[in-house]
Amino acid sequence: MADTRRRGLAAWTVAVALLALLAWTASGPWRAVAGIRQAVDAGDARALARHVDFPALRASLKPQVQDRIVRAAGVEAQTGRFAAFGLTVATGLAAGVVDAMVTPTGLAALMEGRRVWDRASNVPPASGSGGDAAPDATPRPRLRFESLSRSSAVVTLDDGSELGLVLTRQGLRWRLSEIRLPPADASPAALR
Repeated sequence: MADTRRRGLAAWTVAVALLALLAWTASGPWRAVAGIRQAVDAGDARALARHVDFPALRASLKPQVQDRIVRAAGVEAQTGRFAAFGLTVATGLAAGVVDAMVTPTGLAALMEGRRVWDRASNVPPASGSGGDAAPDATPRPRLRFESLSRSSAVVTLDDGSELGLVLTRQGLRWRLSEIRLPPADASPAALR
């Protein structure tokens, strides 16, 4: 009888532990986004780095930035020999800019709407209202699961466009691994 009780207690303990682990893992995207928001608000680049997979983030942004450059150049710039060379140089420079910007300091500056140099020099962000209260630097995203190890969030920006954030699970830890830029034609006029 005592042996049966011990087995039953062990089974319940294992079930509760598994349930707690499942709840901890499922709440990961919300905890990661909250950690990113807190790190940005506190100006803590080291804390931000714990919640972001910077190599994956750079890899997701480079093709998007290069695509925008090619689209902005237009068909005429893509046809000539010198134009194609200039476009190649511009897309290469874009990759360098992404590498420079997607750092803990650069990402925090972008999320606050500041230039990286201003953030690195501790220049405070401009207040949009002119009052003493600082604006909410990091808008609250809407989260949803895409799979057991992938979650996406949508942030509505000041101009009405939407920025996509993708968080991926690596073990029990969730990290920002991709940013989906708003469409190039996503302007306030285009959204109406």
